[in-house]
Amino acid sequence: MRKKKYIYSKGRRKTAVATMRFYEGKGEFTVNGKSIEKYFPVQRFQAVYQKPLAAGKCLGKFHGQFEVRGGGPKGQLEAVCLTLARALVKYNEKVYKPLMRGANLLTVDTRARERRKAGQMGRARKKKQSPRR
Repeated sequence: MRKKKYIYSKGRRKTAVATMRFYEGKGEFTVNGKSIEKYFPVQRFQAVYQKPLAAGKCLGKFHGQFEVRGGGPKGQLEAVCLTLARALVKYNEKVYKPLMRGANLLTVDTRARERRKAGQMGRARKKKQSPRR
């Protein structure tokens, strides 16, 4: 039995980490064993993860399996989007890299929640009120 060749890709956003096995051929994408449409059921979320495929004009030409850990739904979705864009670039750099760059899909968004500091009022930057006189 011969194993199928795949491309491994990884993407992060906030505290979410997405890894992917990217295959050539028609099929559907799965996230943690579920269909991607069931994992991200909101309509506007479905438009986000299809951005790399639409930018590369390759809807329906590939399939893959995502493994997503950490974060919330939006962070996970954006990690999936970055992972998919990176996988397309690994598949064919000359064709897909300019398209992904043009659509701003390879830019890593490193913003994350600021940690809470000790001795303060519970949030990252909130301070105790000082007396007036």
